Amino acid sequence: MGVQRAENNSASSERVGDLEGFGVAVVREDGRWKVKALAAAALTSLRVAEEELRALRSAGAFFGLLDVDDEFFVVLRPAPSGTRLLLSDATAAVDYDIAADVLEALNIEVPDIDPDDLDDVEPWGEGDMSLLSDLGVPEPVLAVIVAETDLYPDEQLGMIAQRLGFATELSGVLDKLPR
Repeated sequence: MGVQRAENNSASSERVGDLEGFGVAVVREDGRWKVKALAAAALTSLRVAEEELRALRSAGAFFGLLDVDDEFFVVLRPAPSGTRLLLSDATAAVDYDIAADVLEALNIEVPDIDPDDLDDVEPWGEGDMSLLSDLGVPEPVLAVIVAETDLYPDEQLGMIAQRLGFATELSGVLDKLPR
């Protein structure tokens, strides 16, 4: 997949309606997976996504999956010690505020890439590749999924869902979202 960017996306916090993609909360309780759509604002604000996930107050494992503008994905897993994060494409931080916020939270600088040169730069992931290991997606497997840059983010997230066993639940939620 060639990297395409939304035009002038630096004002993304004002353009929530223009972004494609989805955000979902994934919860494991009583041995079953539950998937719930997050507000559209979660696609532009890491803080909003974290707040929505923390509000779930689940006793079981929970995390969020964000497909932002069909360009990259974010996996976030709030914990008492801080939110564990994974960004599938660090170059997205050049154009997208939420990607820059993820890198900032990871103490990683936004890549110094001219926006006009983004199509020529191979994307790379940043963050905690082991954040889903305890649930069934080991670090090497997640690293391979992130490295599959020929796939769209929804396909990569679908691979994670398949691996963990909630692909049907994810599909059910996505089918109900306006697109």
